[in-house]
Amino acid sequence: MKVSLPLILASLVTLAAPPAFAGEQFGNIVYLNIRDSDGLLWVGLSGNPTGRPACAVGTKYWIIPNENTETGQRLYATLLAANMAGRAITITGKNTCTRWGDGEDIDFVEVWGPAGPPPPT
Repeated sequence: MKVSLPLILASLVTLAAPPAFAGEQFGNIVYLNIRDSDGLLWVGLSGNPTGRPACAVGTKYWIIPNENTETGQRLYATLLAANMAGRAITITGKNTCTRWGDGEDIDFVEVWGPAGPPPPT
């Protein structure tokens, strides 16, 4: 039985696609909190999030999933730099609330230049 190349490629693209219901939010950082007792890092943005998973519905903050990893530290540094520079950002979530029960884990942070994001197409 032959498997066609287009079918294989379509399968790979499906596996690589981001979660269907991951949240996203564009805005400026309103607060950036760090808790000493457990190291929890969370951030709130202006504007309203969209596409949040059920675990994060009703909340407007985002959680760095693991502040002890190199990636977690880079996420924090990126958020801090964007806040200090007054730049708008876009956060895309992981569609999970593993670090804290009602805050979506951050997957991706985009920092925008002075012109902001491109207009919607």
